[in-house]
Amino acid sequence: MSRDPDWEADLLRYNMRRPFLREQSIWAVWVYRWGRRIEARPPGLQKKLFNALYWIAFRLVETAFGISLPRTAQIGPGLRIWHFGNIFLHGEVVIGSGCTLRQGVTIGNRREGGAVPVIGDDVEFGAYAQVLGAVHVGDGARIGALSVVLDDVPAGATAVGAPARIVARQVPELKIDFNKD
Repeated sequence: MSRDPDWEADLLRYNMRRPFLREQSIWAVWVYRWGRRIEARPPGLQKKLFNALYWIAFRLVETAFGISLPRTAQIGPGLRIWHFGNIFLHGEVVIGSGCTLRQGVTIGNRREGGAVPVIGDDVEFGAYAQVLGAVHVGDGARIGALSVVLDDVPAGATAVGAPARIVARQVPELKIDFNKD
C-alpha cells in the first residue's frame, strides 16, 4: 500500500494511540481517504471491486456514526472531528487543511443544484454550525456553535448567530525586521 500523506496528517491531529478504539469519527475519516485513493486508481476490475466495498463501508459508517463525508468532497489533510454524529458534507464541498468539525455540522448548498461553500485552512466549526450556499470561509476563521453562515467569513474572523455575523477579527501580526538596513 502506498503512503497517504493526507491520512497521516489526519492521524497526527487525533494525537493518540489506537484512535480506532477511542474515536468513532476516525472511521469516517479513514473511509473518506480510502474512497479518494480508490478514485485515483486506474479503471479495471480491482477498482470496481474496491468501489463496491467502499459503498458498503461508507453506508455503514454513515448509519452507525452519523458522519457523511462523500469521497467526491475535497478535504485537505489534517481533518479532525470532535464529538461525532450528525455531520453532513455536500459532495462538492472544498475544505482546506487542518480543519476541525464538531457534532451536528452541516456544510452544503441552500437549494438543490445550488453552489456550495469553500472553506479555507485551519477553520474551526462549533457544534451544530451550518454553512450553506456560495460562501467562502477564510483561513483561520471560527464558526460558533449553532451558527448559520450564509455570507462570506473573512480570514481570522469569528462568526456567530443565526444568521451569523462577525463578532471578532484576528489582527494580523506585524513582522518588523529591525536588522534591515
